[in-house]
Amino acid sequence: MQVISKTYMLLLVAGAAFMLIWGVAGFFEYFTGIVPGIKLQNDAYPSGVQFVHWFLITTAGSVFTFGYFSKWRYTPFAMVILFSNLGVLCTIQTFDFMSDQWGVTPYAAEMIGYLIHSTFLMRSALSKAHFGHNT
Repeated sequence: MQVISKTYMLLLVAGAAFMLIWGVAGFFEYFTGIVPGIKLQNDAYPSGVQFVHWFLITTAGSVFTFGYFSKWRYTPFAMVILFSNLGVLCTIQTFDFMSDQWGVTPYAAEMIGYLIHSTFLMRSALSKAHFGHNT
């Protein structure tokens, strides 16, 4: 079980690093209009929603990456808050702006992913030991 937990934690670290890079690239395109290799902006989103999208992705990637390597004890709590905000944003994007392009299955998978990640960060022995929280 410990191998599974360590592997899962490393996947979360890799995912956070990807989110950080993706968020910075998305902000770069958002502010400059220069496409960094592939188009990251979604024309279905209004500008304000697009900004919140890149803000939350960049913030989540930054918080987890920083929190993991610094062993910041509040990382699990901060990530639960960020996952809940990302879930709200995903709900808005899916049902208000992309209902024809984005189905219920990917939406449900994202919500379940946030729930699993949050539960792991708050409950697993590895997370408690790494971040030094006792909740």
